[in-house]
Amino acid sequence: DVPVVQLSIDATASLAIHVELGRRLEPLRRSGVMVVASGNIVHNLGRIDWGAGDTGTDWAQRFDDAVHTVMTTNPASLPDLATHPDWQAAVPTPEHFIPLAYVAGMADAAGDVPRVLVEGCTLGSLSMTSYVLD
Repeated sequence: DVPVVQLSIDATASLAIHVELGRRLEPLRRSGVMVVASGNIVHNLGRIDWGAGDTGTDWAQRFDDAVHTVMTTNPASLPDLATHPDWQAAVPTPEHFIPLAYVAGMADAAGDVPRVLVEGCTLGSLSMTSYVLD
């Protein structure tokens, strides 16, 4: 009985635009609407290491750590991560990363920073780290 509205992601738009859209979604959150942004911090299926278990390669862990720093200190600066040295390996296509930009925008609009809900890398090239606001 929970109403759900699915939004499409424009993977050709800049991260800054997606952060701005997150800012615009913040009033919904304040009015009691739960916003779920589902994706992955690191998502490189071409580099999966089936034997890696619940670990990340050095580049995957570095990028996951950089995202953690941004999200827990200054989420509005998330678009700057596109210049991170591990960006291309961690985010070869943006559709799995973009949902985080909505969380970053909502956090910025609320004057808040997200906290880590679930963290960690798996199979070498995936990060399932998740962030939540209140």
